[in-house]
Amino acid sequence: MSKVKKSLRIKVISIGNSEVGKSCIIKRYCEKRFVAKYLQTIGIDYGVTKVNLNNLELKVNIFDMSGHALFDQIRNEFYKDTQGAILVFDVTDKKSFESLENWIGEIKQELKTNSESIENIAFVVCGNKIDRGKRVVDEGDARIWALSKGFHYFETSASSGAGINEMFETLLTEIVSTFENGGKIKQTNTILSKDQIEAIQRLKNSKDNFERLGLKMGCSKEEINNSFRRLAKLLHPDKNIHPDSTEAFKILMNAKTDLMRNFS
Repeated sequence: MSKVKKSLRIKVISIGNSEVGKSCIIKRYCEKRFVAKYLQTIGIDYGVTKVNLNNLELKVNIFDMSGHALFDQIRNEFYKDTQGAILVFDVTDKKSFESLENWIGEIKQELKTNSESIENIAFVVCGNKIDRGKRVVDEGDARIWALSKGFHYFETSASSGAGINEMFETLLTEIVSTFENGGKIKQTNTILSKDQIEAIQRLKNSKDNFERLGLKMGCSKEEINNSFRRLAKLLHPDKNIHPDSTEAFKILMNAKTDLMRNFS
């Protein structure tokens, strides 16, 4: 009889300035495709995939944080309980590389608010868009910076897929190693509460995004964010890994994103 694999849920975030390719990296890894047209992430994007590693079945939940300052309040709510972080910059944009220090500072601040430590997170750094011709950030400089922080460094291209799988394999291996050596990976239950069931049914069965979020046409940006936060607390993958909850959370993310486009 084959040994039953243990299943673990892992939370990974991607952070960095706008337009550095965070969403494209996640789509390349989770969906094995490249989206050439740039679409700004509004608040948070979300990807999920399953990986077998060290006789463990990993359910990897990846949260793509919008790099735009307009969405910092939404973004900051998703740092809690993170096990892995991908710091992304564009090798053709020096400012995006220089901003990585600020992103680390934001993570530290938000984790401190939740009584958590950055020391418990595995980091990798991605110098993305290496397929572009005119790079302005030297690979050696970026690698030295990453090593000075104790982070792994990878040169990647979401377009060609170069370095993407290797980067994720290293990140997930480090997270699992922490778990196997006594570190804790927070596990969630699969039981749905009455409030969760009602929220899932509305999200799946409503005729439009206003109804899904319990809003009326002409609602404000603040009302959209407040409704999203309320539902996200019920359906967030950190709270529950039931398949219906995960599917509903994706619907919620898409509904919020579509409604927020009216304000971009």
